[in-house]
Amino acid sequence: MSMAQQAAEGGQEPLLITADQLAAWLQVSVRSLWRLRSAGQIPPPLRLRKAVRWRLADIEDWLAKGCPANSEEPEARQRRRSR
Repeated sequence: MSMAQQAAEGGQEPLLITADQLAAWLQVSVRSLWRLRSAGQIPPPLRLRKAVRWRLADIEDWLAKGCPANSEEPEARQRRRSR
């Protein structure tokens, strides 16, 4: 059962989830979640001022596709390092 389905049973369907929620759902620590993010292995989050959230739909799509790595992230990181 997806997180959206679980939330719908409670009467609400979240559109955005926190790092704590995503880490719990993926069964990893929050620190591991940020490592995965830095490596480009999970979809990028949204930044709302200081708040960081992931679109639930993006995460569910990513899982449905077999958790592919984000191919753009390592290239962008290399460009920043080469400056």
